[in-house]
Amino acid sequence: MCGRYSLATPLDDLIEVFDVPPIDFGYRPRYNVAPTQEAPIVASDRRGTRMGMLRWGLVPPWAEDVGIGSRMINARSETLLEKPAFRYAVHARRCLVPADGFYEWCAAADGKVPYRIHSPGGGPIAFAGLWERWDGGEGDPLFTFTIVTTEASRAISRIHGRMPAILEGEARARWLDPHVPGEEAVKLLIPYEGELMAYEVSKIVNSPTNDVPECRHPVEGVAP
Repeated sequence: MCGRYSLATPLDDLIEVFDVPPIDFGYRPRYNVAPTQEAPIVASDRRGTRMGMLRWGLVPPWAEDVGIGSRMINARSETLLEKPAFRYAVHARRCLVPADGFYEWCAAADGKVPYRIHSPGGGPIAFAGLWERWDGGEGDPLFTFTIVTTEASRAISRIHGRMPAILEGEARARWLDPHVPGEEAVKLLIPYEGELMAYEVSKIVNSPTNDVPECRHPVEGVAP
C-alpha cells in the first residue's frame, strides 16, 4: 500500500520531466502528502497532456457521498479490471502521480517504523494512477485519484509487501495514452526493476498535520 508520499521537486523541473504546459494552480513543496488532500497528477486527453490538482482518494461516479474516497487511496494492479470502482477508469481515466519519494511502515518490536523510499538521485518518479469525476454534490464536480500498487520489489519487500507501481520512459506514455486498452495497460504494472534507496525517518511523519522537511530527514545515527 501507499499511504503517504512527498513531492518537493522544483516546479520548473517537474514541468520539464513530465513535459506539460505551465500550470495554473498554486504549487508548493509537500513533504507528507496524505489521503483526502489535494496533490498534482498528470493526465492526457484530446487537449494534450496536462497537470492538475486532484483530491487523493478516488470517488467513483456512482458513490453516494465522498466518504468512500478515504477507502480508495490505493488500487491493486491485479484486480483493476474487476473491481467496480476501478474497472472503467482503467480504460479511460489513467494518470501519473508525480512524487520524489514515498513512505512505508515496517513492523518492529516497538511498533511500526516509517521508512522513506526514493530513487538514488532523488529526482521525481511517477506512480501509476486512476482518476474520476464525481457529480454527486451540490457544488462543482469533484475530481479525485488513486495510486495503483503492485508487489514490492526485492529491495523494498523487507519493509513492506506492496508498493506504488512506478512507471518510466515509454511505459509512462503508454499508461497515459487513451488509445491503449486497459487490458494492455495493466501489463505495464510490474514490480519496479530500477534501483531504490530506503532509510528510517522520524515518526513525525505519522501525523498528516506534519508537512515539513523534517519528515524526510533520516533518523539521527541512521545514514540515508
